[in-house]
Amino acid sequence: MTTLIKGDKAPNFSGLDQDGNRHQLSDYAGKKLVIFFYPKANTPGCTAEACDLRDNFEHFKANNYGLLGVSADSQRAQAKFKEKYEFPFSLLADEDKSIATAYGVWGLKNFMGKEYEGIYRTTFVIDENGNLDKVITDVKTKAHAKQILK
Repeated sequence: MTTLIKGDKAPNFSGLDQDGNRHQLSDYAGKKLVIFFYPKANTPGCTAEACDLRDNFEHFKANNYGLLGVSADSQRAQAKFKEKYEFPFSLLADEDKSIATAYGVWGLKNFMGKEYEGIYRTTFVIDENGNLDKVITDVKTKAHAKQILK
């Protein structure tokens, strides 16, 4: 689990989205940025979470927030996920897990008695100065926008 806390400087990152466009922290200077890490594209919990953010996207835009989803899926999988659900935000393909590792959300997980490595569902809200404003580890997938915007 992440050791990052509110007030920490957000780790710098650089990654490619579903269309091959590069995104990095500096692109969002002067804006608030929500980075939500999710385990796998097109799975029930991740779909519910991303669709809730999509459905509330205008609230984020109105409050000067950028939104980025990140998982270890391929660009192709991210593109299909974005297209299928018409997400108005980019999804980064963190196949080398460099972004997830920088944010401390890659590690051992346990599901039905099986251990495996994966992404911990975690959301970071970064302020206009590049500092962490919120770290949400107890993500409510169907009401996540409310958790972020409150």
